[in-house]
Amino acid sequence: MDYIVLDLEWNQASDSNDSRSRMLTFEIIEIGAVKLNRCMEIVDTFHELIRPQVYEEMHKITEKLIQIHMDELTQCRLFEEVMRDFLSWCGEDYMFGTWGPLDLTELQRNMTFFGMEPLAGGPFKFYDIQKMFSIAFEDGRSRRSLEYGVDFLNITKDIPFHRALSDAWYTARVLQMIKDPMVLQRISFDTYSLPKDRRSEIHVVFDNYAKYISRAFADKEALMTDREVISTRCYLCHRNLRRKIRWFSPNGKHYYSISWCDKHGYMKGKIRVKKADNDMVYAVKTTKFISEKEMAQIQMKKEHTKQLRKEHQRRRS
Repeated sequence: MDYIVLDLEWNQASDSNDSRSRMLTFEIIEIGAVKLNRCMEIVDTFHELIRPQVYEEMHKITEKLIQIHMDELTQCRLFEEVMRDFLSWCGEDYMFGTWGPLDLTELQRNMTFFGMEPLAGGPFKFYDIQKMFSIAFEDGRSRRSLEYGVDFLNITKDIPFHRALSDAWYTARVLQMIKDPMVLQRISFDTYSLPKDRRSEIHVVFDNYAKYISRAFADKEALMTDREVISTRCYLCHRNLRRKIRWFSPNGKHYYSISWCDKHGYMKGKIRVKKADNDMVYAVKTTKFISEKEMAQIQMKKEHTKQLRKEHQRRRS
């Protein structure tokens, strides 16, 4: 399998009231990619500028940042042509890698807008190299800039940043520096296209936690009453666990629970409620075994949430 490390540059409306923003917020004007073989050796590159079809003027901040002027793009090929050649260049067996999760979403939004099928009919695996850098070299939670990662790893900076091919090149170099097999197993899932039904929902177990991605639901109420979404099954011994702390939410977007497994201890559940492009919602649930101290912190968070709700109700009455 090859690895396609991708970077995009895009333009947007200069006026926030521009009605075109509701159709296509970001229009891709440059694609850059680096291909690595399964030994993580760089074997090829792809680069092309794209003629705009939605925005005729370059946003001032975009122009200053990436140093591309609109007159450079007028003779370039259209997105659909470039995209077909890019996918052909990618080959048959590959996995994408990007710095952060946004590029693949915006790529598929452009594909849909210009009448092309998205990259897959459901969630697909990719490397979020920004996240992997944090797991490999920092705390696993921070999200650094690409230039920070390059400086941290002492990678030679011999080409400018903020162009698609150069940023793809630097991102590929960071990926080459990640050697820990456990980190390389930490794949991410692009969710531009959600699972179509229960059978195609995503269940994956990593070294120290499990992840579940649901199909879409009409609203949060339907989501949070679905048995699979709110289940607390041990991902190691596959038994349904009794909840010590029932699902609660401090903000309406994140839900937490604590369950007990006789064999593995306290298991924390976290559900993130996310919006799909069609105004529906879906869940990303993670489950992870935690210490008694961490369990107590979740209990305190629940009590704090309960007190805030009481105070809010008191003020309203």
